[in-house]
Amino acid sequence: MTDSSTLDVINPSTGETIASINTDSKESALLKLDRAWQLHKDSTRHLPLHTRISLLEKLAAHLVSRREDFISTMVKEGGKPWRDSQVEFDRAVHGIQLAISTVAKHTGSSIPLGYQLSSANRMANTQVFPIGVVLAFSAFNHPLNLIIHQIIPAFATGCPCLVKPASDTPMSCKLLVESMHEVGIPLDYIQAVVPANLDIAGELVTSEKIAFFSFIGSARVGWMLRSQLKPGVRCALEHGGIAPAIVSQNADLDSAVTAIAKGGFYHAGQVCVSTQRIYVHASVLDTFITKLKEKAATLKVGDALEPETDVGPLIRSSEVTRIHSWVQEAINEGAECVLGGEVIDEHYYQPTILVNPATDAKVSNQEIFGPVVCLYSYDTLDEAIAACNHEKFAFQASIFSENLGEVTQAYNGIEASAVMVNDHTAFRDDVMPFAGLKHSGLGVGGIPYTIHDMQYEKMLVLK
Repeated sequence: MTDSSTLDVINPSTGETIASINTDSKESALLKLDRAWQLHKDSTRHLPLHTRISLLEKLAAHLVSRREDFISTMVKEGGKPWRDSQVEFDRAVHGIQLAISTVAKHTGSSIPLGYQLSSANRMANTQVFPIGVVLAFSAFNHPLNLIIHQIIPAFATGCPCLVKPASDTPMSCKLLVESMHEVGIPLDYIQAVVPANLDIAGELVTSEKIAFFSFIGSARVGWMLRSQLKPGVRCALEHGGIAPAIVSQNADLDSAVTAIAKGGFYHAGQVCVSTQRIYVHASVLDTFITKLKEKAATLKVGDALEPETDVGPLIRSSEVTRIHSWVQEAINEGAECVLGGEVIDEHYYQPTILVNPATDAKVSNQEIFGPVVCLYSYDTLDEAIAACNHEKFAFQASIFSENLGEVTQAYNGIEASAVMVNDHTAFRDDVMPFAGLKHSGLGVGGIPYTIHDMQYEKMLVLK
C-alpha cells in the first residue's frame, strides 16, 4: 500500500474501480486507537453483558434486513461467487448468534475451598473481564466472515476493537462497522482503520495500548508482526497451509472426487485450508485422475456476480501471473498437467490438475492460493502420512477411506489440528477450533475460543 489519502477498490472479476474510500493518516489512526484505549480505561463507560447481548441481537437482525447489500458487496470487491458469498453471509449471522450464546454461558466459575484448614471459612469465585483493546488485521478471502470472527468476539467480551480490513476488500468491513453503529454500539467500541501506508499499520502493532493482536494473513507477515508486539500482548495468528488429503484404495472415489473438487477449487483456491496436495494410492490413481478431470472440467469459470459461476477470479491480476509461473515451473521440472495450466485472461486462471510434481517445486511446498491441485502417487499409508508431514505448514488435513484402521492410522499420524474423514480439508463450522500448527499459525480460532482468549478471569476470595 502506497501513501495516499484514498484507496481504490477494484472488482477482481472485471478490473473496474467500484469505490474510492478515505484512508487514515498516522494522526487519524493513532487517534482511533487512543479513543479505544480511553474507553477501556474508563470502567464507567463499559457496557454490561446484557446490553452487549441486546445490541448483538439487534445487529444480527439488522444484517438479515440488509442481506442482499452485504452479499453484493462481498461479491463485487472479493470475487467470491454469488452462491458461496450467500453461504458466507449466513455464516456471519450465525457467528453473531454463536457469540451471544457463548458469552451468556461463560461468565465465571466457583473455586472449591475449605478442604484444608488454611482455606477454612473462605469462598472464592471468578468473573470474566475484557482483556483490553483488540487490534485486528484481516484478510480478503472471506471479507465479512473473517471480520465477524475478529470483532464480534471483541465486542461480546467488552473489548474495544480497531479493525484493519484487507486493502483489497475494505467495503464489507466498513459496511459491518457502520451497521454496528447504526444499531447503537458506541463508536469507540468498534472502529475501522484503513492506514495510508504500512508504516502506520506498524505504529498500531507496536503500541503499548493494545492488549490483543488478531492477524489473518501470510505467515511471513504474521510472524514478523508478532515479533514487534510489546511484552504481555496476547496474539492469535491465522496463516495458510498447503493442506494434504489422502485417497486410499479403499475410498469411495466418486465421493472423494466431489469433495476434493470443492476443497481445491472453491473460491479459486484462495482459502487457507484449500486442498492442495492429494496423495492417491497407486492402484486407483489413473481412475481418480479421470474422474477428477471430468468433474473439474464441468466447473464454470467466470464473473462472480453470475449465479451459475463455480470458480471466480483471482483477487489481483498479479496473482494470475504468479500462479501460472509456478505451474509452468512444475511442468518444466517433470510434472504432468492433465487439466488446465493456462491463463484465461488477466482475471482468471483455469482449474488445473498436476500429477507428481517434484517435491521441491513451489506447488508442492508453498501455498498456491489458486485453482491448482497436485496429485501424488503412493504405495503405503505410512509413505503418504510421511509426505503429508514433510512440509513446515500444518493446519487441516483429510483422509478418504472406508477402512476404519486406515482412518485411525491417518488421524494418529498426520500432523494437523484437524483431520477430516471423507470430506475436504476446507470444511469448517464456526463453533469448531481452528488452529494452524508449525508455520501455519498460533493460538486457536473459532468464535468460542477467541472469546475465551479475549477475556481473563478475576478471582474474588471472601473470608
